Amino acid sequence: MYINKTGCQWRQLPHDFPPYSTVWSFYRRACKSGLWDAILRHLVKITRENAGRASVPTYGIIDSQSVKTIYNSQARGFDGGKKIKGRKRHIVVDIMGNLLAVYVHSANLHDTTMGIIPAILAHSRYPTLLKFCGDQGYRKTFEEDIREFLGLGVDISKKINPQNFYVLPKRWVVERTFSWMNNSRRLSKDYEISTSSSENMIKVSHSRILLK
Repeated sequence: MYINKTGCQWRQLPHDFPPYSTVWSFYRRACKSGLWDAILRHLVKITRENAGRASVPTYGIIDSQSVKTIYNSQARGFDGGKKIKGRKRHIVVDIMGNLLAVYVHSANLHDTTMGIIPAILAHSRYPTLLKFCGDQGYRKTFEEDIREFLGLGVDISKKINPQNFYVLPKRWVVERTFSWMNNSRRLSKDYEISTSSSENMIKVSHSRILLK
């Protein structure tokens, strides 16, 4: 969590921590064993119950965020729409903004074709999901994939006229989750070599937020 919050390198851990190689080994073992997933699911459950909601969600909101990467990162691509060379962070959140699933992939892959992967991940962890919500970038292919693979529907939010801006119901929740990520300096740019480590850093960041 210290590295996630401050954005420092592993070798720059303060001396009051164990040796950086020891801390890194615990982090990698937690990644491989699925411990970060287990922690996140438990915290989401507690957060929902404390808010007076059911312990499991029924509605998933999906969106993506393009971020720059370092030169030797895996799965890099160019997002022509946002003019960013790097990766996309694809997330699914519940109505409270709690992270249900995350999938990191090359930025040149479009939302409507790749959105099905985080949606399936979210549904496998939370079979109680009954519907998804996405912006207009998820029309057609994503809607068809959700219907074919999960048998569920998709609510598509209409595009906002810049001259008549207003907050869309439900859609602002996932945008707020992305803004929460900005509180972690490690996520200001994708510094991870592998996409799996990138996904786990996002889970660590969100777990820290839910603990607070």
